[in-house]
Amino acid sequence: MKVLIIEDSTSLRRSLKIGLSNLGYTVDDTGDGSEGLSMALAGDYSLLILDLMLPSVDGTAILKAIRKANKDLRVLILSARDLTEDKVQGLLNGADDYLTKPFSFDELHVRLLCLMRRGSLKVSDSKINIGLFSLDLHLKQLFCDGVDANLTPNEYKLVECLFTNQAKVISPEKLSEYLAGQYDAVAKNSIEAHLSTARKKVKLLGHDLPIKTKRGFGYFC
Repeated sequence: MKVLIIEDSTSLRRSLKIGLSNLGYTVDDTGDGSEGLSMALAGDYSLLILDLMLPSVDGTAILKAIRKANKDLRVLILSARDLTEDKVQGLLNGADDYLTKPFSFDELHVRLLCLMRRGSLKVSDSKINIGLFSLDLHLKQLFCDGVDANLTPNEYKLVECLFTNQAKVISPEKLSEYLAGQYDAVAKNSIEAHLSTARKKVKLLGHDLPIKTKRGFGYFC
């Protein structure tokens, strides 16, 4: 399994490379944002460990470019920025998880393992279509028969998780992790509230959101 580390701290980058290599990963690394972006777009990596504060090109720009290119790459942000809004913004920009510095190597390794257990998203372009519904993964919008449903970021993330896992029942715990990452949790009633408002917005457009509840298990579409 190939891992790319983009981190400007030479000592931390070296430590991560040694630790992951000892666990059997194939690791490439760089401390420069521009070089890291080129490597991420051109290389066949499964995992990316990404710092946000980088020279030449910052981590947020790298993340957005990777998602715009529709690379099937799991991204773990590793940053000293520990405010909730930083974490939320990182996840909304396309990161799969967010770990703050300082951290334990064992926790980082477990998080990488969890990321690789998630189902791979395979789509031919940036859209997922279900009936009259079209989810645009680049624009982060849900269209109902061509009309934007105007979902909030939280509503969109929940719909995205269910649309990209069609025919699978997703538990409230998994939805919470998808919405907030492993560093925090979202209450089940909050998830239900977000889905309820999303359903209402779609209903106003004359359609029913194709998300169903399996009592005691979770949600599916």
